[in-house]
Amino acid sequence: MSEAAVMSAPALVITDSAAARIARLATLESNPETMLRITISGGGCSGFQYGFSLDETVNDEDRVFSHAGSRVVVDEVSFDLLGGAIIDFVEDLSGAAFQIRNPNASSSCGCGTSFAI
Repeated sequence: MSEAAVMSAPALVITDSAAARIARLATLESNPETMLRITISGGGCSGFQYGFSLDETVNDEDRVFSHAGSRVVVDEVSFDLLGGAIIDFVEDLSGAAFQIRNPNASSSCGCGTSFAI
């Protein structure tokens, strides 16, 4: 991929709510280096599924995005399917969870954790 293509690739957007939740999780972990790692793997009811974990390591092939002091890390392969997405944290009657609004997904399932391209 050329440098121009990398520079024009859409970023990942982290909402204030997601940043606040990541900061809270870092506090609970007693580690200010804690980041939210998002991965995409094959599976789920729509073909691909999101994975969320806490991590403090940035690998060579990772991209790191930050907002309000909180960071989200995504590996290069997953980012190919996530570019331009909005990472949010939503609390409602159904519960509380990170949600991804992914412009690359042609459809997603009702659970919100899997999607199709």
